[in-house]
Amino acid sequence: MLYGHVDWDEPADKMEEACGVFGIFAPGRDVARLSYYGLYSLQHRGQESAGIAVTDGREIKLHKEMGLVSEVFSEDILQGLKGIGAIGHVRYSTTGASLAVNAQPLVCQYLQGSLAIAHNGNLINADELREKLAANGSVFQSTIDSEIIVNLIARYGQGTIEDALMKCMIDLKGTYSLVVMTEDKVIGVRDPYGNRPLCIGKLGEDYLIASESCALDPLGAEFVRDVNPGEIVTLDKNGLCSKQFVLPVEKAVCIFEYVYFARPDSNIDGINVMQVRRAMGRELAKEHPVEADLVVPVPDSGIAGALGYAEQLGLVFDMGLMKNRYIGRTFIKPEQSERDLAVRMKLNPVTNLVKDKRLVLLDDSVVRGTTSKKIVEMLKYKGAKEVHLRITSPPVKGPCYYGIDTSERSQLIAAQKTLDEVREYIGADSLKYLSIEGLYRAVDRKTGFCTACFDGQYPIEVSARAGLGKHVLEIPRNVRRESGT
Repeated sequence: MLYGHVDWDEPADKMEEACGVFGIFAPGRDVARLSYYGLYSLQHRGQESAGIAVTDGREIKLHKEMGLVSEVFSEDILQGLKGIGAIGHVRYSTTGASLAVNAQPLVCQYLQGSLAIAHNGNLINADELREKLAANGSVFQSTIDSEIIVNLIARYGQGTIEDALMKCMIDLKGTYSLVVMTEDKVIGVRDPYGNRPLCIGKLGEDYLIASESCALDPLGAEFVRDVNPGEIVTLDKNGLCSKQFVLPVEKAVCIFEYVYFARPDSNIDGINVMQVRRAMGRELAKEHPVEADLVVPVPDSGIAGALGYAEQLGLVFDMGLMKNRYIGRTFIKPEQSERDLAVRMKLNPVTNLVKDKRLVLLDDSVVRGTTSKKIVEMLKYKGAKEVHLRITSPPVKGPCYYGIDTSERSQLIAAQKTLDEVREYIGADSLKYLSIEGLYRAVDRKTGFCTACFDGQYPIEVSARAGLGKHVLEIPRNVRRESGT
C-alpha cells in the first residue's frame, strides 16, 4: 500500500518525496532478494523507477527499469543477481525528467574499478558543478544530481573510496543520503545537516543501510542507529566502521518526514512517526476545536492525526472515506472532462456515515488545494451537513530546494491566497492549520528540523541560480574526526 499517494490526472495536492535507498553487505546471503524486500518497504518514497546493483566481489551487475518494485523485478531477474553486497533505489523525480536513463542506481567504471551509487536528496549547486566538470572533460548521460557525484568521485579517485567521498562532501552543497558500492564494500553517507534520513540495521553478523527503519523489520533485521549527519559508514568483510568527516552543523531534518513522507511505523532520529502524527492531531484539537459529529481522515496519511484529534475532543472517529486499493499507478487517465470520475474511482464517501453529519475532515497538508476541494465537494454531495477541514501541519508557503517537488511558490495555494480565500476555494465550512509551535510540541523538540516550507527559514542558503538570490553556505572543511563503531 502506498501511503497517501494519489495518482490523479493533475499535479498531486501533496509534497512528494524524492526517493528511497537501501544497501547491504552480507556474503552468503541472497543480497538481491533482501534488497528487493527492503525496497518494497520503501516503495512509498518513490514509484517511478526501481533498481538494484549487486557485486560478487569482482564485478557489479545492475537491473533497473521504470515502474514499481514488483513490476521491475521477477524471480528470474533476482536469481541472476547473486553477490556479496547490493544497493537499491526507488525514485520519484524532483530533478531530472522521469526517464529510464535517470533511474538509479548508476553504475560506472573509474580509476579504482567499478562503482555504483544511489542518491536521495537534491544538490543546490548542481548546475555549477555540472558546468565545471563538463569544462574539464566529464561526460553526462543523465540529468540527475547522482551523476554529478559519480563524476566527482572519479575526479578524486586516486585514493580510497572513503577519501574520494570526503572530498566530494566539500564540494556538495545541498541534501543527500547516499549508498555507494564498490566491488568489495557498501558505503552510506549522510549530509552534514542530516536533512534526508538514513539508518543502520544488523541482520545476524551482517549490516544494512536504509532510508527508513521500516525497511529493516520485514527482513528480521535489528535497528542499530541512525547515520549521523556528516558521517560516512562502511560495510565490508570487517563489519561496520565509521568516519565522522564533518561535524554536524545545525541539524535540519526535514520536518515533512514526520508530517507525511515517512511510513508511520518508522523511527527517524529517535522519533516514532506514528506517535508524532497522533500528537499533531491532539495539538490541532487543542488549538482549533470544533463541534462535530464525526472525525473523518483523508486516507491514508490523515489517519493518525485524525485519531489524535478525535481522542483529544472525545469525538467519534470513522473511515468516512474509502480508498480503492486496487487502482494502481497504471490506471487509465481520463480526459479533462472526466476528472471528477477519476476522483470517485480513487476515493468514495460512505454515505450512511457522512449524511446529515457535521464532519471534521482531517489531512496532513494542503499544497495546491485541488485534492481537498474535490473531497469536500464529494462529502457535501453525499449529504454532509458541514465539513470543517483541519490540517496537522502549518500552511505550506515556501518552496523546497532540498529534494521535494515544490520548487515554485506559484504552486502553493497558501502562498497565493489568504486563509479565508483558501477556505472559500476548497469549499469547507471552516479551515484551520496546526501552528508551528504546535508542531514543535508534537515532535517534542524546538530545534533540529528544516521547516523552511512553513516559515521560510532555509538552513542551507541557496544561490541565486537556484532561485532564492542568496549565497551558498560553505560546508566546513577543517573538521575531520575518525571513530570506530
